[in-house]
Amino acid sequence: MVINEDKLKELVLDSGIISKVDLVRITKEAKEKEQPFADILVSEGKIAPDELARLEAYVLGVPFIDLKNDKIDFAVLSLIPEPIARTHNIVAFRKTDDALEVAMLDPHNIEAIDFIKKKLGLKILTRLTDTESIKRVLLQYQKSLKAEFGDIISKETTPMKTASDSKEAGENVRAEDLEKLAHDLPVVRIVDTLLNHAILQQASDIHIEPLEKDLLVRYRIDGILHDAMVLPRATAAGITARIKVLANLRLDEKRLPQDGRFKIDTTGHKVYFRVSTLPTYFGEKTVMRLLPETSHGFALETLGFYGDNLERLHKAIKKTTGMILATGPTGSGKTTTLYTLLDMLNTPGVNISTIEDPIEYQVARINQTQVRPEIGLTFADGLRSLVRQDPDILMVGEIRDKDTVQLAVNASLTGHLVLSTLHTNSAAGAIPRLIDMGVEPFLLTSTLNIIIAQRLVRKLCDIRDEYELSDSMIKELSTSANLDLILETLRKEKIVDKSVTWKTIKFSKPTPSANCPDGYSGRVGIHEVLSMSSVISDLVTRRASSDEIHIQARKEGMLTMIEDGIVKAVQGITTLEEVFRVANS
Repeated sequence: MVINEDKLKELVLDSGIISKVDLVRITKEAKEKEQPFADILVSEGKIAPDELARLEAYVLGVPFIDLKNDKIDFAVLSLIPEPIARTHNIVAFRKTDDALEVAMLDPHNIEAIDFIKKKLGLKILTRLTDTESIKRVLLQYQKSLKAEFGDIISKETTPMKTASDSKEAGENVRAEDLEKLAHDLPVVRIVDTLLNHAILQQASDIHIEPLEKDLLVRYRIDGILHDAMVLPRATAAGITARIKVLANLRLDEKRLPQDGRFKIDTTGHKVYFRVSTLPTYFGEKTVMRLLPETSHGFALETLGFYGDNLERLHKAIKKTTGMILATGPTGSGKTTTLYTLLDMLNTPGVNISTIEDPIEYQVARINQTQVRPEIGLTFADGLRSLVRQDPDILMVGEIRDKDTVQLAVNASLTGHLVLSTLHTNSAAGAIPRLIDMGVEPFLLTSTLNIIIAQRLVRKLCDIRDEYELSDSMIKELSTSANLDLILETLRKEKIVDKSVTWKTIKFSKPTPSANCPDGYSGRVGIHEVLSMSSVISDLVTRRASSDEIHIQARKEGMLTMIEDGIVKAVQGITTLEEVFRVANS
């Protein structure tokens, strides 16, 4: 925050907070240590942080607000999404018909104020607050879920007690009663609150799990599951019924899995929810995947690609035929990578068509088709139709079976660029997998352009502790990675200079803070990118194992996912612990 420091000095001197001797001494100390005058005042106990904040507010001509003991209406608090609130230290605390009062640490943060003003269409009234107030209010994003559920359940539990708390809870309730229960106000409020909190916390999945005596709600955030709420067992039947109604699923079917989807449109958020229900010992478990309606406009660099990997991808998408494969487990960011490539290819001169399950991003000028197995529209059937639609580029959401892979290979042989995903653990492992699915090796050498294997690691927040590797740690690291190749890459990319060694490189550890409870926020990809060279083509023709192909790709300079992760750990993007946790999972 930029304030008039001379004015602040005048105020603390006139108010008797410090003497002239202290003023001279602290001013000199601030200059020598290159610290703000105000910070030294607080550290020496000359003034309390909240009292200093009030003085700063006076200097800035902005009203001061103390929110340390205030409970803010969640409907007002949630007008500013939690990630924005944490990033810019700004919270909403009061709203009128045409104006919103916000408390900030920096009332001169015009970027944040303009963003909220455009987003909400309200007049923004800025107020200065202190750090402790911001921390307390930010905690309310977490606590408000429990508070809202508590209010709903304590006030209106009667309609939800239709089902018993036993193992068979809800199983003997008639479909018409479940339909009524799904539209009862308390049930609707619980589900709406649960969905809205998941969006605000940027969760990728919601798990609703029936236990013997409770109903557990968990959110997956940055790839890690977190307990969000434990609800009474009596709420299970109503919540499940409500979600089934939203997703157009059968209420009377509790013995078989069901899949569906629905969309909600809240202030600033348009999100699809892909719903899956599964019978378990204590009742139906529900998992919902959150999918944004529109593309985020990613760039390859923001996804974690750089250097040789980036060059290989740019070279691959310049080809007009062949296949580009993204491999990895569910939730590793494969579809996001492919859509980023599609966005780069999406020019007026080409026709792009996709067949997906589900359509995760909606993109202008791309013809997207949703798989519908229940009516016979599978990946293979959809792909057969797409090749008759005069496409230049095809994207197949996932290669699952022999028919789909053969159609995809044939399409790439007949003048199309084909992008798809495959579930394998490594880039080299994709080739034997395709051969096992019935593709002749000589066809793969003619069609495969590039294979990307990837995982997602959590990114460090700004506050972190640094450390250097010991000899034993370097030795252990060398058993999993080629340290010489990594160091060569670091120097080539100018991440470190030539004098740096593994003993002098500083790594980071996560440090929990008010903004980042576990020290991480967001995720980025770690990758290995395998190009089809002439030597690898010969190995494929001879049906070589994935290990042989991997060894050759390493000789040609391919970094493994672990090595790519170590590069990102050196950059301070993530940690070594996170890289090995994800890469070895």
